[in-house]
Amino acid sequence: MGLLTVSGSPHVQSKETTKSIMWNVVIALLPALLVGIYYFGFRVLSLTLVSIAACLLFEWLIQKFLLKGKETISDGSAVITGILLAFNLPSDVPSYIVVIGAFVAIAIGKMTFGGLGKNPFNPALVGRVFLFLSFPTEVAKSEWPKPQPLFDSKVVDALSGPTPLAEIGAKSSQNLDALQLFLGSTGGSFGEVAAIAILLGGIYLLIRRVITWHIPVTFIASAGLFAGILWLCGVTVNPVYHLLAGGLMLGAVFMATDMVTSPVTKKGQLIFGVGCGLLTILFRCFGPMPEGVSFAILIMNALTPLINKMCKPKRFGY
Repeated sequence: MGLLTVSGSPHVQSKETTKSIMWNVVIALLPALLVGIYYFGFRVLSLTLVSIAACLLFEWLIQKFLLKGKETISDGSAVITGILLAFNLPSDVPSYIVVIGAFVAIAIGKMTFGGLGKNPFNPALVGRVFLFLSFPTEVAKSEWPKPQPLFDSKVVDALSGPTPLAEIGAKSSQNLDALQLFLGSTGGSFGEVAAIAILLGGIYLLIRRVITWHIPVTFIASAGLFAGILWLCGVTVNPVYHLLAGGLMLGAVFMATDMVTSPVTKKGQLIFGVGCGLLTILFRCFGPMPEGVSFAILIMNALTPLINKMCKPKRFGY
């Protein structure tokens, strides 16, 4: 009797490939990129291209000369890392800082663990947090570029001011406009300012079944509920501003949903989303920094193996 050989997982057959999934995510990110270009100029595009090129280069070099494996840059994952890293930075950040962030994201956040599918943390967030801590003057500044629409004849060069998150940190909503936050005409990292563009990308990913609703909906809902409770207690501003300002929408739709670094079961994804939402509001309201999305997602990334173990379904017949 011959031996039965079982290949490694996954065993589900599908027309979807890693490459097709990654390029669908790239398509979903285009609305936010276009809004960023409109409000902050074509430097947004150049910074994004620098970030993508640096991520591709570092991954190719590491794969070829250190890991000595087959080429992986064509799968699109490095492109997504480059886009998301750029989206989390101000539009006037020097290009060399973007390159440093790309190196940390790819070399430390991804390839150190063996490449795509083996990294425990979201690479773009690893790069972003490194830059946040290493270059606070350039990346975590108090005065950010203000939006200057491309076709506005009244544009004045070098406008800057505090971001909506700074207003939230000051527990003041007098200078906040929910419609501006929704449309993106506010200061901040250029890829996260327009909630409408991010939500459009999220809807596209849901339609294409690249992501499910479990993480983004529970992330946003738990953050809104917790912020609402603190608002009623007089601790913070209206929860609507928390949801629309900063990187909450970008994190909930594009980074917390990373297949590699989030739980595999639906129950685990619900727990993951709730944890991200609660930690984000905790960091924003009680931490020393106005933003907490990146740290919240990275902490939950670290807890993902535990969540997977806790939510592991019973074996058939057990």
